[in-house]
Parts: sequence; structure tokens; C-alpha cells
Amino acid sequence: MSILIRDALVLTQDAERSIARKDVFIEDGRIAEVSPRVPVEASYVITGRNLVMPGLVNTHTHLPMTLMRGYGDDLPLEQWLTQKIWPVEQRLTADLVAAGTRLALLEMVASGTTCVADMYFFEDTTARICREMGMRAFPGFSIIDFDTAEMAAEEMIPACEAFLRQWRRDDLISPVVAPHSTYSCSPETLSAAAELARRYDVYLHTHCSETRQEVYEVVERYGCRPLEQLEKTGALSDKTILAHCGWITKEEVRTIARAGACVSHNPVSNMKLATGGYTPLPELLAAGATVTLGTDGAASNNTLDLLESMKYAALIHKHHRWDATVAGAQQVLDMATVSAARFLGLSATVTEGAAADLAVIDLDAPGLVPLHDPVSQVVYAAQGGHVSSTIINGKPVMLERAFPLFDAQAVMDHARQAAHQLVDGRRYF
Repeated sequence: MSILIRDALVLTQDAERSIARKDVFIEDGRIAEVSPRVPVEASYVITGRNLVMPGLVNTHTHLPMTLMRGYGDDLPLEQWLTQKIWPVEQRLTADLVAAGTRLALLEMVASGTTCVADMYFFEDTTARICREMGMRAFPGFSIIDFDTAEMAAEEMIPACEAFLRQWRRDDLISPVVAPHSTYSCSPETLSAAAELARRYDVYLHTHCSETRQEVYEVVERYGCRPLEQLEKTGALSDKTILAHCGWITKEEVRTIARAGACVSHNPVSNMKLATGGYTPLPELLAAGATVTLGTDGAASNNTLDLLESMKYAALIHKHHRWDATVAGAQQVLDMATVSAARFLGLSATVTEGAAADLAVIDLDAPGLVPLHDPVSQVVYAAQGGHVSSTIINGKPVMLERAFPLFDAQAVMDHARQAAHQLVDGRRYF
């Protein structure tokens, strides 16, 4: 299969961050040529006034929670979890998770995301759906110290190991160990999860210092802060994804940088749930830490549009610091592309030889005219609906707003039915 994108504005995200109008030719899953004129024919040809950029990498979400979009809004995190989300999650089934995951992937593909790091329950189902729909994914097998709809707590570590064995050699799916947090996992559970991640040389994905209440609770229970607890149990390393980190100290910033861990900044979810703290983005970047972007789940965002999250990531820090130069457009774009990809061992450039994971933005949209600065336009003006094509592993998962690999309407219809089955509430459609 081959794809030719003609005369596009190419946002390469290479070392020089070069931008130029060129053809992009894709063959056998990789970018074969980027030049002013590629004299070949292709299976698919994309023309028009387009911007081509690396696909977006969402480093923290809970895919099946699309079924809970709009359910339990306007509540603080702890109340939202204990009164709304956790009770509903006890009714989950593999079929419901499949329906929610399909809807999430449809939304992500439609808004330019080409890779996702997920953590949830029934993760084998999620991994299977990601492969089926062509999404590059790092699905995290959730481990928590209470029984879930899927299994008893004591079954989770051995089940996670089986999950790692099943998926570790897949070319599109990279399995991950995902202990939920330091407040929901004992030190023994965290240690067992960390040992599993080390033994199989996979990533570990967890929530860290999302709220002030979480920090207080962990300090009261264990005598140390969440990050220190992760460090003590061996769960902090250069393969750890730390979601949120809104309540970390200056010393913890240095600890994260020394460990080589990755912070997944989720600005929209944090603002919506009023977690109060600000992920210290300037300090993390100054310390040399890897900072990436996540949407969190659709139940707390309520979209999976990473373009939207880029804009909010820039704005929240400018506003908080009273400094318009903080969190510049190029920094934020890097967080959603090259920084995330590099941490996950992937490439995220539009250069010859790189994996063909690309987003194509239609510049013939009223909100994208005129075009003075392409990077600024992507971060501050572009929205998910401006993406016209999404290519993953060289395959056109969305091609000029059509979906060649699956039936988008069927995905949405099935998700509506699944959501009504999961959540009691009024039916509008």
C-alpha cells in the first residue's frame, strides 16, 4: 500500500524544526520520500491545501470511559470517583469496554491522534480493539487493591503477566503495567507491579500527585509523598509514565528528571475536576524532564481531542505565571509529538525513513485563514475537526474524513446502546 500527499505544507518536527511545501510519499508503513516533487503513482493520493505533521501521541487516557462522557460532571475528583465512576465501573463487561474503546479510537483518529497510552480494565479487549482499528497503542493493564468487574484484586498481578506475554511481540501494541496510584495500591502491590515491569522490560503507567487530597492521604497513611512512595517501591524509572503531577515539589521535579521518567500533563481534565495544582511545566522542562500531553478519559475532559489539550496546556501556564512567553507553541507541539514519541521509543518526524504516523490538517477552513505561523496555527487555532486524514503505520485510518477500515456510524450506534446499558439515565436518542 502507498499514499502520496501532494504539495502540502510539511511540519517536519525534525531537529531543525524545518517547514516547507513538499510531496510526502508513504510506502510499506514508512515515509519513503519527502521532496518538492515525487514522480510516482500511489494507491491513495491526497491533494488540496493541507498541512502534514507527525501524528499526535496521547500519553494518558482511559479509552472505554467515552461511555461515561457527561456523566457525573461538576464534581471534585474524590467525590466524582467514589460516588459516580467506581460504582458504574462495577457493571463493566468486556463487550461494554469494546464499545467504548471503539468510540474513543474513532474520536482520536478523527482528531489526528496516532498513538495512545491507555490504562483501564479489560485491557486485553482494549488491546485487541486497538489492533483491529489500526491504532498504535500502549495499553496499560490496571492493577488496584480492590476487586473490579473483571477480576479479584489478588488475580491482577498474574493476569497482568499473562497480558504482557500475550502482547509483547506485537508490532502495533506494546503492553504496559499500570498500577492505579499510590493511594489505591499498597506498597506491596506497587513493588510487585514494578518488578513485573522490570522483568519484562515494559513501561509502567500510574497516576501521581493529581490532587492535594491524594498527597495528604498518602503522607498520612505511609509517611511519605506519592513520588517518594513510587521511588521506594521501585516503580520510578526511565520507563515510568506519571500522569498529572499537579502537586509535586521542586525537589520532586529534580527527582523525576534524574529518574528519566515522563510526566503526562492533562490540563483540561485537571481544570475540569478543579484539582487545584499546576503541573510545574517550566521547572520540569528546565530540569530536563520529559513532559508530554494526555487528555485523560472522556468522562473527565470531556473530549479526546489532543489539539484542544495543546492549546489549554499553553494557556493555563501563561495565565498562571502572568507570562505570555511561558509554554510557547513549539514547546507544546513538541510535548504532543516528538517528546512523547522519543520517550516511547518511536519516531515522530515527517522525514524519510520515519514511521508513517501522520496527521493531515485541512487549511481551507475559515478558522485557519490566514496562515502566518504554521506552528502557532496548529497549537492555538486548529481543532480536531480540521483534521482530514490520519495515517498510522502507513495505513489511511481516516482518509479525507472517511474511514476505510471500519464503519464509523456502526461504532457510534453501538456505543450509544452500550452507554445506556452501563449508565442509568434519560435517553435523548
